[in-house]
Amino acid sequence: MEKIGCRKRMGLLARVVLGGFLAYVLYCLALVLFQRFLIFPRYQINVPADTDNHAEGLEKWWMETRVGKVEAWFLPARQGEKTRPAPAVIFAHGNAELVDFWPQALQGFVAMGVGVLLVEYPGYGRSEGTPPQKNITEAFVLGYDRLVKRPDVDSGRIVLFGRSLGGGVACALAVERPSAALILMSTFTSVRSCAARFFVPGFLVLDPFDNLALVGQYSRPVLVIHGANDNLIPYEQGLALSRGAPCGRMVTYCCRHNDCPPDWYTFWRDVHSFLVEAGVAEG
Repeated sequence: MEKIGCRKRMGLLARVVLGGFLAYVLYCLALVLFQRFLIFPRYQINVPADTDNHAEGLEKWWMETRVGKVEAWFLPARQGEKTRPAPAVIFAHGNAELVDFWPQALQGFVAMGVGVLLVEYPGYGRSEGTPPQKNITEAFVLGYDRLVKRPDVDSGRIVLFGRSLGGGVACALAVERPSAALILMSTFTSVRSCAARFFVPGFLVLDPFDNLALVGQYSRPVLVIHGANDNLIPYEQGLALSRGAPCGRMVTYCCRHNDCPPDWYTFWRDVHSFLVEAGVAEG
């Protein structure tokens, strides 16, 4: 009787283990199939009317990519009486945002004499196509190449700036084109590291955005900005990025993910100081 009871318990245990394994396989399969809907939730974003943005001097571009036309917006630097080419920032937004959300918020760059280029992700807003890493990188390379040809832009003072997912986009662009500095705000070390928190094997990640590997090879100044209480991307990942960069600097704010920066005055002071030290902006 004891042997029969033992066999029954072992059989039950085997069925539980097998059931758990099959549930895990189905869980991973679901993430493989739907991960790009999670990483790029473009269908959940309401697109503002084209007349909602009235930023001074705003130029709207359309660029032809392999997957269709992609929109980009350029804000020229406020130069005053200066006539020499100005530096420029190429900005990549978060995964649940559009370029429409940022022209007013980024006016601090314009005020300090730095132009701003916002490139939309393929498939977002009014742009055509789909947004995997390869397509986004192509769009940003096209935007970069068009930007540096402008006579009012100094091609030697291009800064790449990404927020959250946009940090991965900025790092991917840094692999393809030269830049004077890199700013990463609320950014992860890699998508694989984020997937590991949910027990997903790294090889299943389709768009890795390996930022830690990039910053380790990036010789120019890197500014990492992160909220100490970030509830989406752990603060430790921001620390890892700053420590992994040969010329990294860390700025910590007392905030979470979506309210970073909590104080725009402090943010612009910190960014301006960084750009002056990097030789991009004037003191």
